Order: sequence, then structure tokens, then C-alpha cells
Amino acid sequence: MNSDRIMELAVNEARKTMNENVGGPFGAAIVKDGEVVCVTSNTVLGGHDATAHAEVNAIRKTGEILGTHDLSGCILYATGYPCPMCLSAIIWANIKEVYYGTDLSDAEKIGFRDDFIYDFIKNNNQGEVLEIKHIAKDKCLELFKEYEEKEKEIY
Repeated sequence: MNSDRIMELAVNEARKTMNENVGGPFGAAIVKDGEVVCVTSNTVLGGHDATAHAEVNAIRKTGEILGTHDLSGCILYATGYPCPMCLSAIIWANIKEVYYGTDLSDAEKIGFRDDFIYDFIKNNNQGEVLEIKHIAKDKCLELFKEYEEKEKEIY
């Protein structure tokens, strides 16, 4: 299946759930070894979940289908350029290749506001967007030490 057809699957899924008022105009598909593993869309509104972006949903579903959190070798297709949360999820999942349809300025034109998160990350403008406070480091380090001593898998 070619890239245009895969993106069309993502667009169609986004259109479906968008028209059902489940989410915005965002769809995603993940492919591995030339086969479509899953096609998802944004379900933020339907699930009352701010993290239910199409890309995150696709990563979650693919992980379930493949039985792994490591999606090395997978390719993600998204109808929009991934937001900072989705970019982080993509990187954590070890996906190394992403194709997208619309860019940040296209999303901004219809009211989406990814730019303020990028600005926060770039400028660390605490207080304007978010307060982040460092507390209880010793107690939290104890937890980290316990994990390290158990020699658990690092992901």
C-alpha cells in the first residue's frame, strides 16, 4: 500500500470521528513491514481525555496489537504535524519515521494552539503557562533507587 493510500485511511478515520463529535480533524496510521497495523483518530472529546490524540491512540493500539512498547521499525502517518506530546510519545516508542499532512500553521489557522506549548518548552516561560515546582527529591530518589536495585527493564 502506498503512502497516499495510507494517509487516506487516516483522513477517513479522522473525518468519521470528527463528524461524530468524538475528536478533531486528526487521524493516524502505523505501518510495519509494509502492512498497516492500525488506523486511529483523535478521541479527545468523546473520551474526555486530553491525551487521546490520534498519534497517541495509534501508539497505544499498535503496542497492544504487537504486544510491545518498542515500535522500532514502525512508520507513523498523521494528518497533522504532531504536537509536542505526540512527538514525545513517538520518540519514546522508538518510531523513527513520520509522515504528516498539515503543518502547525494550518492547525493554528483553525484554532489549535500547539504554539504556546512549543514556546513554553523553548523559553521555559514558567508562570505564564504552567508552574513546575521541585519538591520531595529525597523520597522520590528512594523510589528510583528501589527500581534500580530490582534491575527492571529500562524503556
